[in-house]
Amino acid sequence: MSGTSSFELLRFLAASPLFSVLTPDELNRMALCCQVKRLLRGDMVFRFGEPCEAFYIVVTGQVKLFLLSPMGQEKVIEIISPGHSFAEALMFLEKPYILSAQALTDTLLIEVSKHGVFNEIEQDPRFSRHMLAGISRRLHGLIQDVESYALRSGMQRLIGYLLRDVDLGADSTANTRTVTLPASKATIASRLSLTPEYFSRVLHELESNQLIHIDKRDIHLLDIQRLASYGDPS
Repeated sequence: MSGTSSFELLRFLAASPLFSVLTPDELNRMALCCQVKRLLRGDMVFRFGEPCEAFYIVVTGQVKLFLLSPMGQEKVIEIISPGHSFAEALMFLEKPYILSAQALTDTLLIEVSKHGVFNEIEQDPRFSRHMLAGISRRLHGLIQDVESYALRSGMQRLIGYLLRDVDLGADSTANTRTVTLPASKATIASRLSLTPEYFSRVLHELESNQLIHIDKRDIHLLDIQRLASYGDPS
């Protein structure tokens, strides 16, 4: 377990939405099929074409899921943050990984074996429902991404990303906030299907209009309400 105790592994599993409904006995059974992996920044979790024998839960750190074009150009599909899982849908395809995963920072992962998951599904319908719910959330997110790319401008996509965790309701009183980019600007740009140059240009346009202030990876939102409507064609 790479220096991680059985107690810590059980605690990590219990905190995951996929495993939160399991009894202590069921958690202990799942823990036998899990490993804790510590990765340094830049380490690969898996590569395109490798056998898919597990899925993963991020405990600390961040992981990017990406594809490489035949010319070697990288397209970031998703950035996975602590508490979230990835590759569970791929595991059910019974095919090799169709993308690659790499640690963006020093990262702690739980590797959950396919064998353990399949055994638990056979014994507990609740676990099967949780797996389906997790996969459905991922599919919903991908559909939203496609909709965003097709119907929203690059400016709107970037603003939407900065405001993704902001409550824009009428009763919201806070009009400032700081957002820390979880990865390099080039990585975020790829995630939003923007070029790094366009990404930087839009950020500086927003800053010149006193909507944000850029401090390395910290983006200070100076006027959330005005930012939300900026670039809106309506």
